[in-house]
Amino acid sequence: MSPTLLVVGSTNVDLFAQVRAHPAPGETVLGTGGTRAAGGKGANQALAAALQARG
Repeated sequence: MSPTLLVVGSTNVDLFAQVRAHPAPGETVLGTGGTRAAGGKGANQALAAALQARG
């Protein structure tokens, strides 16, 4: 029987865009492209635990 693990934490989607330069305080810049990636401390811990359990 495999052990049970409960992870309490967040899961979110990180949004990435490319910009020519970092904006100055209060400045708005336009970005191009765009990608999404899963993240969040809880999601990362759950994935690490699942991979560890698989061996």
